[in-house]
Amino acid sequence: MTTQTSDLLAAAAPRTVDVVRGITDDQLDLATPCRDYVVRDLLNHLFEVVVNFQDLAQKRQVEWAEKPDHLADGWRDRFKTETDRLIAAWSDPSTLEGVSPGMGMPQTVIGGMALLDLTVHGWDLAVATGQPYQPAPEAVAELHGLVEQLGPTARKMGVFADPVPTTAPPTSPPDLAHLLTQTGRTPTWPPTP
Repeated sequence: MTTQTSDLLAAAAPRTVDVVRGITDDQLDLATPCRDYVVRDLLNHLFEVVVNFQDLAQKRQVEWAEKPDHLADGWRDRFKTETDRLIAAWSDPSTLEGVSPGMGMPQTVIGGMALLDLTVHGWDLAVATGQPYQPAPEAVAELHGLVEQLGPTARKMGVFADPVPTTAPPTSPPDLAHLLTQTGRTPTWPPTP
């Protein structure tokens, strides 16, 4: 059994897993487009997302305050294992019913947030470490509406920065560059001085 959320996660996850596998130990202290995070911090954050959103799929409370270091031996393989578990966790249609008790938002939005982190942070990590990245087109198409919906609150909470102005003509459907600008990222990162 699958859901739209698990199908989208299944399309997006391998692309980010490939980026994570390509990160070398000497790149862990490099800057990323995700402000205040170096590669190591962003990897730990993404691990936390992938693990905690498994529990959120089951409508269980999660603890975001704990910040374990996930980058022990075998972390690249463990990241793949945890993304597989994330996809499986969202494959039951009941995961999309109701409101998340811990986050107070519809479960469909919660699943979309996991997809957003996998997609956007996959790009963050790829550009920070000089790797190619091509997101799942179906994920990008789905995420535009979610970012528009979450944007005002996410900006107030400091999750998104202000949208980045762009002179690029709009595309139809909106592309990754547009999605990135709406989350406060410069698609041509690193910006030229």
